[in-house]
Amino acid sequence: MTKKLHVTTTINGEQTEFLCEARQSLLEVLRETVRLTGSKEGCNNGNCGACTVLVDGLPVNSCLMLGVEAEGCNITTIEGIGETQHLHPLQKCFLEGAALQCGICTPGFIVTSKALLDKHPNPTEEQVRFELSNNLCRCTGYDKIVRAVLEAAKIKQTV
Repeated sequence: MTKKLHVTTTINGEQTEFLCEARQSLLEVLRETVRLTGSKEGCNNGNCGACTVLVDGLPVNSCLMLGVEAEGCNITTIEGIGETQHLHPLQKCFLEGAALQCGICTPGFIVTSKALLDKHPNPTEEQVRFELSNNLCRCTGYDKIVRAVLEAAKIKQTV
């Protein structure tokens, strides 16, 4: 029997405790133990960005981070961005701008974009494209995604 380790962290603003094996990825823990299934497993090797979460404000591929490394961290998943009745401007712009199709990559793009807008509230198109370069989309192409992020930046500045 594999020994499980106790981890205490903050996920989406709530103190959270879980048990995990030393080998389990944060993505696996989030989806299977904590039951937050918004972060997607695309490649499971850090190449697609579908599993991106914010760890202490920085975008991280949760498939590459061990669950035990979350000890004491502040983690934000797609579930922690916006609310059902009050979407985050990024979520609203992705929907209204048709910047999503199958949805596998969308959580990672939105989480990564949130980190960008938190750091650069008024990014250039070049900054958006650079920051999103670690996220892959097989359906939409990238222009609608970039436009959605730039539009969300404009909205956030007026709020």
